[in-house]
Amino acid sequence: MAAALSAVASLPRMLLWDKRPFPVWFAEAMFFFCGFVLWAFVFAWHTEYTRRPVFTFHIKPLVFAGATLIGILAALGMHWLLDPTVRAHNPEDFPGDIQHWMAHTLFTLGFTQLFVLFAPFAWAMRLFRNETVATWVTIAINVLVLALRSNSSPRPLPGLLILAMAVLRIACAYFGVWFYVRGGIFLAWWLTLLIEARHVLALYGY
Repeated sequence: MAAALSAVASLPRMLLWDKRPFPVWFAEAMFFFCGFVLWAFVFAWHTEYTRRPVFTFHIKPLVFAGATLIGILAALGMHWLLDPTVRAHNPEDFPGDIQHWMAHTLFTLGFTQLFVLFAPFAWAMRLFRNETVATWVTIAINVLVLALRSNSSPRPLPGLLILAMAVLRIACAYFGVWFYVRGGIFLAWWLTLLIEARHVLALYGY
């Protein structure tokens, strides 16, 4: 069921992808089967090795407030300090309207977080059985994904910009894991939603 929901959440992004090199049905099948394996990691290993639930509404108020504050600060910092430079080099990486923002956000919540955060952390916990080590393995995977994406960019990015993006990715991955472990997937999604909401500010000229 989780894999099917991830595939459904990815559908709007695929439908709005103008330069999609493969049919929508193929992309959806890929997301479903990949999601099936990744969610299997999460459900099999997260609770067993962290002793915490994957989904929970019992989030401590202080932890929720911390996630909200970190999400707002990260969103505003990225909006004012990083996004303008990145947008100048790769404008196609940013949503051009609310419809594309919604599709991008659904894809991030439904599949990207699973791919770079939830499943890697569960896999690392199963392998190392240590939360600190698993956290840094997850961070390393995030940095690797950033490096691969930067290397495939049609326009080379300045070195300082890549360094700033790497530092930000490390910080976001660290806090993402920290709040995910202590508040479950719903809190991790809330943190991500706050960060993604910065694009709405740009769409309305703020």
